Amino acid sequence: MSKNLVIVESPAKAKTIEKFLGDGYKVASSYGHVRDLPSKNMGIDIDNNFEPQYEINDDKKKQVAKLKKLVAEAETVWLATDEDREGEAIAWHLYHALDLDKKQVKRIAFHEITKEAVTNAIANPRDMDKNLVDAQQARRVLDRLVGYEISPVLWKKVRPGLSAGRVQSVAVRLIVEREQEIKEYEPEHSFKISANFKTASNDGLDAELPKSIDDQKSARSFIDQAKEASFSVDEIDTKPSTRNPSAPFTTSTLQQAAARKLSFGVRQTMSIAQRLYEAGHITYMRTDSVNLAQSALSQIASIIKDSYGDEYYLARSFKSKAGAQEAHEAIRPTNFSLEKAGEDEQQQKLYNLIRNKALASQMAPAQLEKTQIHITSSNHEERLVAKGEVIKFPGFLKVYQDGKIEDVLLPEVKSGDSLELIKLEAREHIKRGPARYNEAALVRKLEEMGIGRPSTYAPTIHTIQDRGYVERGDVEGVEKEINVITLENNSVEEVKETLIYGRDQNKLLPTQIALLVNDFLSKHFTHIVDYDFTKEAEEEFDLIAEGEEVWNRMIADWYKPFHKLVEEAEDVSREEASGAREVGIDPKSSKPIIARMGRYGPMLQLGHAEKEGEKPKFAPIPKGKKIDDITLEEALELFELPRVVGSTEDGEEITANFGRFGPYVKVGSTYAPIPEGFDPLTVTEEVARSAIAEKKEAVKNREIAVFGDIKVLNGRFGPYVSNGKKNVSIPKDADPKDIDEVRAKEMIANAPAKKKRKLKKK
Repeated sequence: MSKNLVIVESPAKAKTIEKFLGDGYKVASSYGHVRDLPSKNMGIDIDNNFEPQYEINDDKKKQVAKLKKLVAEAETVWLATDEDREGEAIAWHLYHALDLDKKQVKRIAFHEITKEAVTNAIANPRDMDKNLVDAQQARRVLDRLVGYEISPVLWKKVRPGLSAGRVQSVAVRLIVEREQEIKEYEPEHSFKISANFKTASNDGLDAELPKSIDDQKSARSFIDQAKEASFSVDEIDTKPSTRNPSAPFTTSTLQQAAARKLSFGVRQTMSIAQRLYEAGHITYMRTDSVNLAQSALSQIASIIKDSYGDEYYLARSFKSKAGAQEAHEAIRPTNFSLEKAGEDEQQQKLYNLIRNKALASQMAPAQLEKTQIHITSSNHEERLVAKGEVIKFPGFLKVYQDGKIEDVLLPEVKSGDSLELIKLEAREHIKRGPARYNEAALVRKLEEMGIGRPSTYAPTIHTIQDRGYVERGDVEGVEKEINVITLENNSVEEVKETLIYGRDQNKLLPTQIALLVNDFLSKHFTHIVDYDFTKEAEEEFDLIAEGEEVWNRMIADWYKPFHKLVEEAEDVSREEASGAREVGIDPKSSKPIIARMGRYGPMLQLGHAEKEGEKPKFAPIPKGKKIDDITLEEALELFELPRVVGSTEDGEEITANFGRFGPYVKVGSTYAPIPEGFDPLTVTEEVARSAIAEKKEAVKNREIAVFGDIKVLNGRFGPYVSNGKKNVSIPKDADPKDIDEVRAKEMIANAPAKKKRKLKKK
């Protein structure tokens, strides 16, 4: 029996803390939140000051029972959850779920899991901070109200299964609007002039015209004049410059750096950082503070001086942004003398990034020397410029660089030196439109706008992808011709080159449903997707956390006008909500063709269902096409499907069409996906035959043995026996080819019955 029971959120954290506490302390985990709003209903008593009706999560009931037994055996219960709002809320819910006695409970918190931090927390317990609990509760209630009241409207008006959320809908709006900006952007064309010279000592010298030339005629004129010109060094400008380090990592800057340098996704970064924190290697990773503790600053000073020399050290302080949450530090190692930490390569890479960033923040600036050589032409007033940069003293760059900085050396020249022109080029450039967001860029934008907080970035970005509003993918781009004018060997040549314009990789792209839902919410729930409203809500949560605002009063002020909008949205027609657009009139039937969102995605509808007994004809809109850009010609082709492609060698007819799961060819009851590069309108008989043959071969290989209704099959997760109702996995040490009919029947007969799902009592 332990006199002291310490409860934390995770078993990994419990394991680390247990090392620091002696006999008499038992450390247990709650495995996160143990109570929440019910999953089957709203769980908020609107008429009673929005009182939440919490219940113990089904998957936590056994753990709560275990904790209650441990509580009964302990004299003191230490609630040691994280010190932010979420951690405070977990502690508060544990207090109520475990029926704890106030006299028995002590609340402790620490921002790093070290022996010093844990023992110091034990020595200095504090009361539960109800303001932090209320701030988290306000966020949870507000988000539940938004989800539960808007989502059913989306189900009825747009498509079943959709959901809306306060922060997620704003994040989707950002991505949708960025895509619209890109679509509407008119590319700007200009010409960039570059030159290569040879000095008197035969050294190469590259230079550029600082400004672009607007049109091809002017670019050609510049090149033609250069043909008759002589070039020389006009002046040499050398200036010292410095570059200072930035602050140690906050949550958002860590996510951005890990994406840029390590190619980690936002959620991946937080998962790796969580494990480093729980193992005691770094401080708490959900923070927007850039401050470092004095003990950490002392460690950093010693490391820098011992490793690099006194001249590399410079004490610095950074100012956190206004409204930075709670009293956390920036993210840093708990022990700077530990150069390597983490159980795997990913953890080690992230730890190294965090350590180097924190060290660099207290280092001297880099001393650079920048040189510009201005080159004049005998018959043109514009000067070309060659740029060089040399690192005179690396300072913090010795430890951390955002982008690789290397010396760019220029040849020795002096004013008045003649230069021999080797090549002059005017290359057409097409300016890119606004950049699409990747995960890290979206985090940066949300933070800049004051939307969300450190704990919300990763789950928000995961949610909008998980619910099908956003896809992470590539954009192929389009081929464009550019003009290149070259002067070389005293001869001018004009050629055309092809480039791929608009190509993007690993970006967040809105789906068709995102466009529709964003349009619907923007029209009928303006303030839900309003950037200022979302920002102001975060600011009000901050006021609640500081005890300057009452949480349910804030919810009440917001709810009345919001609920009125929900009621008004009932009058919106389904046709309007589904983004219905008349594409044109079918010349054969004189019926309208309408593009709209259907149950399984974007679709075309021929005619209305107004006349009794008359059903409209439908066709799916293929992937890559959207409701607002499909043409009448394309729609008419789609209504001609299924298309007869040809026949098999046995004379069976092959047809092609679009289906729920993509384009396919069909022979009898056999369906086969159409290979990439073809669609139902373009697939050839030869390609279709090949696809059908491959599918039949795959089906044949799937069946290892057939005993009437019982089959031995190859499945996605390995071989198994099936009678159509029961599936029984074949043990890994058994060869599926050795399973005979008797053994197969025994396996089916001995298979355990499927557990019936328990219905939750209301």
